[in-house]
Amino acid sequence: MIPESVRDWTGNHRSVYATLGASSHSDKERQWHDYYATDPKAMELLLAEEDFAPVIWECACGQGHLSRVLEAHGFKVISTDLIYRGFGSPEPFDFLEDTLGGFNGDIITNPPYKYALQFIERALEIVQPGRKVAMFLKLQFLEGKARKQFFLENPPKRVYVSSSRLNCAMNGDFEARTASSAVCYAWFVWEKGFKGDPIIKWIN
Repeated sequence: MIPESVRDWTGNHRSVYATLGASSHSDKERQWHDYYATDPKAMELLLAEEDFAPVIWECACGQGHLSRVLEAHGFKVISTDLIYRGFGSPEPFDFLEDTLGGFNGDIITNPPYKYALQFIERALEIVQPGRKVAMFLKLQFLEGKARKQFFLENPPKRVYVSSSRLNCAMNGDFEARTASSAVCYAWFVWEKGFKGDPIIKWIN
């Protein structure tokens, strides 16, 4: 059953949720994806700095750690993921392949790091001019020749570096000790159509 938050958009249900069987991802590939849940504090920190549209698409929602914070702040949140983990739409949604008709809001997520650049490119393709894309990424995402070219053509408007470490928990288990706690993260925020030099700010 397609959730009410998604049924509000124009387009038929098939265009909103293409079945996973139509995707190019095999079962083996889907199971390969690592799942790292984001500390909800990260979302609180971002909301203290940025304003967003009333409607947010969390396109890699996992168990809803970011979506729940957004909902608590009054946003209408569309929560989808390639793999259903007990939160959001139970119908698998491949963000890189499937479409969501009539969407006119902002996109916020912690994307699978292996596909982070593709997620950003796809999100910027989807959102309307002036809308925002916010991605929670490792600070080292700033590195790399391919990403340099992307940044030159699509500069983020702001980058919020977490000066204290935020945890991303493997399989959503924040009680377990994980190597990710030693990683520095930042929020990268794009505003579609922005051209200029990014502003770097420190949070946390």
